[in-house]
Amino acid sequence: MPTNFDDLLDGFHEYLDTVDSSLVRDAVAQIDWDMPARALAPYALPCLDQLDRIVELAPANARPLVRLLARRRNEFRWGQTYNVTDFGAEFLEKYGWLEVFGTRGHFINAEVAAGLLILGPGIVYPDHHHIAEEIYALLTGGTEWRIGEGGFRVREAGEVIHHASDVSHAMRTGKEPLLALYIWRGGPLAQKSTIPGTVAQGRA
Repeated sequence: MPTNFDDLLDGFHEYLDTVDSSLVRDAVAQIDWDMPARALAPYALPCLDQLDRIVELAPANARPLVRLLARRRNEFRWGQTYNVTDFGAEFLEKYGWLEVFGTRGHFINAEVAAGLLILGPGIVYPDHHHIAEEIYALLTGGTEWRIGEGGFRVREAGEVIHHASDVSHAMRTGKEPLLALYIWRGGPLAQKSTIPGTVAQGRA
């Protein structure tokens, strides 16, 4: 019998409804939440070990979703865009994403992709950009973010970060891991980010 992930989609939606941001509210309102499920084989990654600490760090409004992720972590299909030649082996050990819905996620949506990004402590996600507009809602704090030509700035849980189309951005974790919810819209939903000095291949 196929695994049911309705609780994942519901929990994802319920968390977004708690985020105090007009940008997020607009994005949520434009999503058709009646999505058909897609059968995917589970795939786990080393970064899932970070979820135990993330449960401890998450604010109250994010805790139901984070606990669900931690409890069912090995049932989901987690992914990575990059390989060892992009950012190195240490980065891959501490990096991964779960597409909840989109062109490859647990639920089918051809208009928008959304999911969750994990970055373990002490790594840099270097400057990159992509055509799709990206909205991040942070479920943990303490990570430094850079947008465009600006410097790195520490951002906290509950903040919303907006990356317009093709705007370069980077992240740098400190002593704690990052969990961030992302929404991609208005561009290719399976495009690998362009890294300066490289050629884009497939998705961020």
